[in-house]
Amino acid sequence: MKLLILGAGGIGGYIGGRLAEAGADVTFLVRPRRRAQLERDGLVVVSPLGDMRFHVKTVLATELKPEFDLVLLTCKAYDLDSAMDAIAPAMGEKCCVVPMLNGISHLARLDARFGAESVLGGAVVVAATLDDDGTVRHTNNHQRIVFGERAHLSRDSARTTAFAADLGRTQLDWVLSPNIEQDMWEKIVVLSCIAAMTCLFRASIGEIVNSSGGLQAITRTFDANIAIATAEGYAPRAQSIEFGKKTLFDSSSTLTASMLRDLERGGAVESDHIVGFMLDRARAHGIDDTMLSIAFTHLKAYEARRTAERL
Repeated sequence: MKLLILGAGGIGGYIGGRLAEAGADVTFLVRPRRRAQLERDGLVVVSPLGDMRFHVKTVLATELKPEFDLVLLTCKAYDLDSAMDAIAPAMGEKCCVVPMLNGISHLARLDARFGAESVLGGAVVVAATLDDDGTVRHTNNHQRIVFGERAHLSRDSARTTAFAADLGRTQLDWVLSPNIEQDMWEKIVVLSCIAAMTCLFRASIGEIVNSSGGLQAITRTFDANIAIATAEGYAPRAQSIEFGKKTLFDSSSTLTASMLRDLERGGAVESDHIVGFMLDRARAHGIDDTMLSIAFTHLKAYEARRTAERL
């Protein structure tokens, strides 16, 4: 396949780099400054699973043409509108987009822009950041991608099997899912709990669990999220619930949400997309929204102060 990766930052740089390393036809859609870095230094990836450094193909937005088979959309939810504008010239008749965003609600916006038949489902677990010098820094052993056709289309298709073939030549941990929306819901059940709790308490999971009332707060949020997904028709499977409990109830865990790291450095956060979305669904179904509501208010207050300070 002819693949376009939006950006060559943490997630896009790492996944695209592994694909390019394995011989896939990869082009990175980047801004002029990033292109200059890549032309000068190559794509540099530092990872516990093996470093990479090589030159890659790039394209600027002004040069983009509808010549791609698949676009890997790696952006934050608050950048979705500009990201859709950026990839639009590449979205030819046979091109599809695989979003690697956290959450669920971006699917409806992508459907409205490009048509539901062009939008696959996807989820990613990769901890990677972009240093100021252009180095992509992969910080642990997680490099998992799950993708697939959504329920309104065939469960299998030529485009998903072709992408799977490209991934199969890499060292990435990937799954072509027969039920991608179920997988995406199970991810947000856990992820939104991590984000809500670690941002609200400004602490790691272990620190919260070891604090008075902390385990009860996490449990109440997790139970609410399970109820939300169930009411939406995606009851988490037993394996997912056990994974959630292991992740969320671990008193020795140093885990924090990337949203907390964004917040602590004064950056933008995906409050609406991750916590606000689940709060909205809780209210729609009459589910206990106490902890989600408090966490969301905390995040919106942070955003209001951040906006005021930037004026």
